Amino acid sequence: MSSSKKTPAKNPSADYGAKDIQVLEGLDPVRKRPGMYIGSTGLAGLHHLIWEVVDNAVDEAMAGFCDRVGITLLDDGGCRVDDNGRGIPVDPYPSGPHKGKSAAEVVLTVLHAGGKFGGEGYKVSGGLHGVGVSVVNALSTKVLLEIDRGGERYTMEFADGGKLKQKLVNTGKTPARGRKTGTSVTFYPDPTIFASEGVEFVARTVMERLQTMAFLNKGLEVVFEDQRPSREQQVTFQYKGGIVDFVKHLNQSKESLFNKVAAFEDEDEDEGMQLDIAMQWNTGYYEGIHGYANGISTTEGGMHVEGFKTALTSVLNKYAREKNLLKEKDDNLLGEDIREGITAIIAVKLREPQFEGQTKAKLGNVPMRSFVQKSTNKYLAEWLEENPTEANKVVKKAVAAAQARLAAKNARNAVRRKTALSGAGMPDKLKDCSSGKPEESELFIVEGDSAGGTAVDARDPRTQAILPIRGKILNVERARLDKMLKNNEIQALITAIGGGVGDEFDVTKARYHKIIALADADVDGSHIRTLLLTFFYRQMRPMVEAGYIYIAQPPLYSTEVGKEKVYLKDDAAKAAFLEEKPNHKKEFQRLKGLGEMDWEELKSTTMDSMTRTLLQVTVEEAAIADEVVSVLMGDDVDSRKKFITTNARDVRNLDF
Repeated sequence: MSSSKKTPAKNPSADYGAKDIQVLEGLDPVRKRPGMYIGSTGLAGLHHLIWEVVDNAVDEAMAGFCDRVGITLLDDGGCRVDDNGRGIPVDPYPSGPHKGKSAAEVVLTVLHAGGKFGGEGYKVSGGLHGVGVSVVNALSTKVLLEIDRGGERYTMEFADGGKLKQKLVNTGKTPARGRKTGTSVTFYPDPTIFASEGVEFVARTVMERLQTMAFLNKGLEVVFEDQRPSREQQVTFQYKGGIVDFVKHLNQSKESLFNKVAAFEDEDEDEGMQLDIAMQWNTGYYEGIHGYANGISTTEGGMHVEGFKTALTSVLNKYAREKNLLKEKDDNLLGEDIREGITAIIAVKLREPQFEGQTKAKLGNVPMRSFVQKSTNKYLAEWLEENPTEANKVVKKAVAAAQARLAAKNARNAVRRKTALSGAGMPDKLKDCSSGKPEESELFIVEGDSAGGTAVDARDPRTQAILPIRGKILNVERARLDKMLKNNEIQALITAIGGGVGDEFDVTKARYHKIIALADADVDGSHIRTLLLTFFYRQMRPMVEAGYIYIAQPPLYSTEVGKEKVYLKDDAAKAAFLEEKPNHKKEFQRLKGLGEMDWEELKSTTMDSMTRTLLQVTVEEAAIADEVVSVLMGDDVDSRKKFITTNARDVRNLDF
């Protein structure tokens, strides 16, 4: 008898050595991990390519060498960005491993290469890391570069993710007409990189960002042109008033408290700091303070915004006391009272900005706080003295806000007392999940008891909770918090989510990390989703910023292919299906509502994490988001109609 011994499986890590170390050269790291450089490979990342190139052109404008930037969406799918700045340097690189290569080639092919790391190239810039245009090159199938400099025109071409196809060549004299100096970058995004959502640019997304850049750079001409078939348009943004015009624009769909805009500029030459501040109050109930540093939107605020808020509270209280606008027994007005209804832009420039926070969108330079605070103390006090009528209106509104705050506090306490007396504390109609881990728990907000019952049957009870709401919740854009807290549906939302509401909201106490709006795929469903999103943006904004808010994508149509049932999200999906299957003979059934679907259908199409599609709601530009919410949910009907008709063709993603 013989015996055999089974050879143990080889440990894959046993022979781990130098041969297993992979070194990514040149632009390979970008193609390997694109999300590290542009955030995502979805639509946000696709548009980030444009921002990287445009930022370079705007840096030329901030340096005083450029007064026109053009952005063109080409009919062949490419994008061209051109400016009349100094033009990328074309002389040979002087030393090191890139010696002899043209400076333009180095900028396009080497990460962290640029004129923004010291020296005299740029004293202030938005592009900080020198990775912008090289990243665009890495993630494109083709890049064409055209430089006008020193009376000569130079061209260069790259292909297949940044590979040099044509070295820099001098093609002759700069044309007699047109710009004398400048740079044009034409790029074609790589569809294999952006496979999830495609490489079709959204005109509205581009125009909103460009308009903001024009506001922040007084007098800069920004020309947008769309050459794509059936979408041809050309729009020029140029604002001689700069951020004063920005404030007026943001308030155009609101009722202003007065016509004047308080504005001032200041500079600290020794420290290399500049500020530009504009503000105006409206009759609404939400503050809109938007900070920018070197043209970068600081959606999480930072030192410049802190300095402004501190000074604003101090100056207004001092003025109100000196003018006897507060009663002796009254406490000082709180900052939130004074900021109710304010629209303000805090735009600063500095040499070496330091960004912090989860999204690197918070300015951390401490000297900027005291600089902004000192300047606001001085110039806002002067403005109030010079404009007593407007100043009195601001104080009067703040006093009314303070009274409403006390009423809201009482309403909160009433809700808390009611919750405490009701036993478990959760709304009766909430069908909660059994998991106690917020990171894996989901809350579906479903319109109607019928659909709610179907969703309960379709859910995973361990991780998915269901909260039915009745009809359309209160439009919170037009109501103060004390009124909201009297609304039963809003009370249920606040209690179920668990993080509080308004200024007291604490995202770390949220009981779910996915809040999913589940409404019918029709007009009424869209209205319900919009009301919910307005509530979350205005009263639980940290949830939106953390990426916790989602929209379910229930299908609008179903049909049969063979014996298999196929679901289609909307009319566009139906059209694409028919284009792919022109001989399809089976009828399409329009699903009128979630309540008409059986639980198996709802689970497989909309709720099962393995088969569903969710749309995440994000906030990229706070000022733009503020404007969109105000236009869609405010009282100005004409602005709302104009917004909808202008942007109807581009509605394929939701990006607050």
